[in-house]
Amino acid sequence: MSRKYKFLNKEGLYFVSFAVVNWADVFVRPRYCDIVVESLAYCKANLGLELYCWCIMPSHVHLMFRAKENNPDIVLGRIKEHTSKQIVKAIVENIQESRKEWLLWMFRRAGAKSSNTKQYQFWQHNNHPIELWSADVIEQKAEYIHNNPVESGFVSEPWHWKYSSAIDYSGGKGILEIDLL
Repeated sequence: MSRKYKFLNKEGLYFVSFAVVNWADVFVRPRYCDIVVESLAYCKANLGLELYCWCIMPSHVHLMFRAKENNPDIVLGRIKEHTSKQIVKAIVENIQESRKEWLLWMFRRAGAKSSNTKQYQFWQHNNHPIELWSADVIEQKAEYIHNNPVESGFVSEPWHWKYSSAIDYSGGKGILEIDLL
């Protein structure tokens, strides 16, 4: 995690965004998105992740969450560590990945510049956690998360985006169980 941005109130509700190095559009393949979803589900079941809103965009992920054990930095670190390893592995093993050499080159290049990465760096180091302190701010961030695919022109309604919690807030059931606000 970045040394610049920290989780100051470990008990707080946070909005975080984290992006693939160089904002590479990795999450255009369902398998790579599924790895993030599986990791979030695991962290909910085993690491005390309380997940309220989420969205996977082509190059980045948005989360609104709290950690039951007041360790949001550790939970987010586990998510990023696990997903980075699994997604790189999936890229390496995907014989149909047309961008494999380019993606691996980019991740290897970023890893060579980082002191705490062994080979590949998948995620950018910064997360810029924003503590959500009021109902108005929580609502604004939830709308931002859910409208991101609409604003980007991918869908016309937030609940049409498969890799998001927007459908849960519109009365449907999404692919990942969340804690409703």
